[in-house]
This record gives sequence, C-alpha cells and structure tokens, in this order.
Amino acid sequence: MRKTISFVVVVLLLLGVTVWSMTTGSIKVGFMELVNGLVNGNNEEVAVVRDLRLPRIIVSMLSGAALAVSGTLLQAVMRNPLADAGVIGISSGAGFVSVLMVTIFPAMFFWMPVFSIAGGILAFLLVYSLSWKSGLNPMRTLLVGVAINATFTGLGQSFNYRGSYAVTSVNQAISSIFTMKTWTDVQVLGLYGSIGLLLSLLVIPWCNMLSLQDKTAGSLGLNVARARIVISIIAVLLASVATAVGGLILFVGLLIPHISKLLIGSDHKALIPFSALAGALLILSADTIGRTILAPTEIPASIIMTVIGGPFLVFMLRKGGREFGA
Repeated sequence: MRKTISFVVVVLLLLGVTVWSMTTGSIKVGFMELVNGLVNGNNEEVAVVRDLRLPRIIVSMLSGAALAVSGTLLQAVMRNPLADAGVIGISSGAGFVSVLMVTIFPAMFFWMPVFSIAGGILAFLLVYSLSWKSGLNPMRTLLVGVAINATFTGLGQSFNYRGSYAVTSVNQAISSIFTMKTWTDVQVLGLYGSIGLLLSLLVIPWCNMLSLQDKTAGSLGLNVARARIVISIIAVLLASVATAVGGLILFVGLLIPHISKLLIGSDHKALIPFSALAGALLILSADTIGRTILAPTEIPASIIMTVIGGPFLVFMLRKGGREFGA
C-alpha cells in the first residue's frame, strides 16, 4: 500500500507541476486555453508555449529521470550510497570530452552525445580504478570522484577562453539552463535516454543480486564482473546524455535514490521506475521555480540543486558514521 500511494502521489505531483510549468511564465495561459490551443492550433500564445516552453519541460523531465536512474544504478554497482554521476565526475568528464572533440572537429557538433558517453566512460574508469584498493571504500571513492570532477571541470572551463563559436555553442549546450531547448534536443535525449531507461529495467535482477556479497551473488549464478560492467555502461550512458542535452546538474543521483529507498524500499523492481518519476519531478520543479521566482531573471536548475544537494551530502556523511570513514 505504501508503494502504491508513493507512486500515485509522485505521478499526480508530476502532472500538476507540468501543467503549472506550461501555464506559468512570461506568457500566461489558462489550462483550458492551453488545451484548446494545442488541439486546434489557432492560438499564437499557445503556439509559443508549444514551440519554446514544452521542449524545455520535456528535456528537464528526461534529464531528471536519466540522472536519477543513473545514480540508482551506480549505487548498486559500487555499493556506495554516495555515488552520483555529478559528484564523482562522470558528468564533468562527459562535458569536457564534448568540448574537446567539438573544438577539434567543429563539423561534428551533432555527435556531441556520443562524445559525452565516451567522456563519461573515461571518468568512470578513472574513478573506479583509482578508488580500488582491496575493494571499494565509500569515502575513498567519494574523494577520488571529487578530485576527478574538479579536474574535468577545470579543463572544461579553460576552453571558455578560446572564444570560438563551436566552443561557445558547446558551453551553452552543457550549461544547466534549459532556455532555448528545441524539439531536436527532445528527440536526441528521448532516443538515447529511452534506450538507457529501457536497458535499466532489464538489469533489475542483477542490481538486486549485487546488494549481496560477491561470493553469494556468484553462487547464485551471477557473473559479478560482467554485471558491474554492463550496469555501469548503462548508468554512464544515462548521465552522459543528460549532461550533453540537459546540462551539468549535481546531486540528482544522490538525492532521489536515497529518498526513494525510504519511501518504497530497496527492491530495484520498484526503485528504478520510481526514481525516474521522482527525478523528473525534481528537475522540472527546480527549473520552473528557477525561471519564475525572480522573473524575468532565471536561476539555473543546477544552482537550486547545489543549494539542496550540498547540505544533503553533509547529512549523508554524518549519518553514515563509520561506514563512510567518519
């Protein structure tokens, strides 16, 4: 009953925030006016909402869902409740490689999602290899991840001073402001994101078995090494594509899985779908609040998430006690 109520509440909240986001902003339209305009196509204000605001809403929801599920998968692989694509450097690695490759090959700008995936995989391999010392320690993984994140972030920001149009375009694309997202962005994120989300559903049994000790999981027929590699690739795919299209946003993969486990438990059969819905709700809410609270000035969703996620990370570290080396 608790799981059912949690799912119903988050779906209703997501629908409510979506309607609120579509009807609120520099152009205000009523709900019925919005529906009639979308159906009949004879309202200019609704046409603006459809062409500019609706792609932004969809991109923010897909980004939130992808980042939340990515965090859930990474936590399953690394057995670390502090694992998050933004915190441990996967997102910044994806952004840096995108900037680097498009700077070298400007004509390949539309291959940026592929470059992002490659950068995310590179960052994950660095974190995993440098953190490994007779196993994965949560605190060591976090510290190595923060160092990798800082390195890639600094390298990415250094390209701001090159001044080329391609780099400027990439920096806008990987920023966390969803302004001027188009239906092309929706198609790209929808394609890659849907593939990643569907694949995440296929590895649910593996995620549940990885919560056991490696020897126990192996005795049950699981190839632990292969499972970790496959799940990690799916997590990196989701986080990298979300970064390439939606921007660099931290703490989604840290906040959502933890809250979801409190509400519906640790069974990934329910945890992954719920995390996707909750992540979509969180980022859509952050983006809508950011563009309306101080309108016409916008506050990027990443700033709102940093304000929320920073204290939450401190809370997790204090709560973890000896498990995190505190």
